[in-house]
Amino acid sequence: MAVEKRKILVVDDEENLRHMLQVMLKKQGYLVDTAADGTQALEKARTGDYTFILCDIRMPVMDGKAFLKACASQEMPATIIMMSAYGSVDEAIDCMKLGAYDYISKPFNSDEISLVLKKAEERERLKDENRRLREEVGASCSLGNIISRSEQMAEIFQLIRKLADYKTTVLVLGESGTGKELIAKALHYNGSRKDAPFVAVNCGAIPEQLLESELFGHVKGAFTDAVGDKRGLFEEADGGTLLLDEIAEMPMALQVKLLRVLQEEEIRRLGAGGSRKVDVRVISATSKDLGAEVAAGRFREDLYFRLNVFSLVIPPLRERLEDVPLLVDHFLEKYGERMGKAGARPSPDALRALVHYNWPGNVRELENCIERGLVLCEETLDISCLPETVRRSIGVERRRTEPASLSIKTGAERLERDLISRALAQTGGNRTHASKLLEISHRALLYKLKEYEIE
Repeated sequence: MAVEKRKILVVDDEENLRHMLQVMLKKQGYLVDTAADGTQALEKARTGDYTFILCDIRMPVMDGKAFLKACASQEMPATIIMMSAYGSVDEAIDCMKLGAYDYISKPFNSDEISLVLKKAEERERLKDENRRLREEVGASCSLGNIISRSEQMAEIFQLIRKLADYKTTVLVLGESGTGKELIAKALHYNGSRKDAPFVAVNCGAIPEQLLESELFGHVKGAFTDAVGDKRGLFEEADGGTLLLDEIAEMPMALQVKLLRVLQEEEIRRLGAGGSRKVDVRVISATSKDLGAEVAAGRFREDLYFRLNVFSLVIPPLRERLEDVPLLVDHFLEKYGERMGKAGARPSPDALRALVHYNWPGNVRELENCIERGLVLCEETLDISCLPETVRRSIGVERRRTEPASLSIKTGAERLERDLISRALAQTGGNRTHASKLLEISHRALLYKLKEYEIE
């Protein structure tokens, strides 16, 4: 720790003790200030940039506990060590609850003071190191609320940073639960439009007859329930970004109008006589193969090319399982604080199961799994707190590593058992879907489940 940072404030109403500590600590290389009571100490602490404060508990004007409370309310960064000649366990605990790092009973010697300060210095060093590591990890493994250490996502992060300032339309592709809306928000909030509105709409969640009004707005009397003028989402997003989620679900008639808006950069409210200019960056997203939708005649080819000026394909979680431990830590921290279980960690078996599971629901499924697990667990997220489908994945992994038998019959049975377990894990336990993946009938799957005693 640099010398200029090793500043100590000694707070005690006994002048002899203040002088003794000042001499002792200066010999140990510290810069030392003194104060006779809590009020003086608080004034100095506000401007003195102290690393440590040694403070007596019983003093006139403002005692040590009142000083501790004042430091906590003003978020003073210094590490505070309390001193008292009337020490008791209860008093020490009270001081710790108020924010003190440690407690020393008088009388004490120089070695005792030195040891406590060295421990405090090591604590500060570790805090600084952890803070620096978090910043480094945050810079390399995250963008906005997206967390990843995979090479695929790192490339997407780079593309987002390059695209963020441009009005170019972007098509975000990926399975349900991969975080397509987070990608859209990252494009918006890392660019020049970050101070303007970000508006999102799910094109598949609004009935066709209402979607046009929702997007473009309407004037009074445009239809039966139009009792007044209403701005559409394009107008609300003016100057900012509009995310058209599940764009593949947009009705064909509206696709024509959307194409015109993208080309002309103007909208017309339902029932209005004229158009209005809008400045909106459009990002669209879908979990479907939009090219296949075009080939099937369900999506306009000209609109597809207009939306797909640039595409970002988000890989499913099963293709970047190295992200699972990072995401588990993130969700444990997020939900642990809310549930009063801050610091909860996964057991080795639980983490192994989480890493080996296939995650058909992607990051959203993982988040729900961690939230559920925290409800059931105590201090440790144990494997028993995870859903059965996730727990089953660790059994699959263990069977994969078993020595192969030379018996064809045994090997065939092991392979069947393994494939059935993997199919059930991938489909979240849905036997109908699993039978389709396995390319056997539902009845045959039920027979195999009974034969192999798979739950």
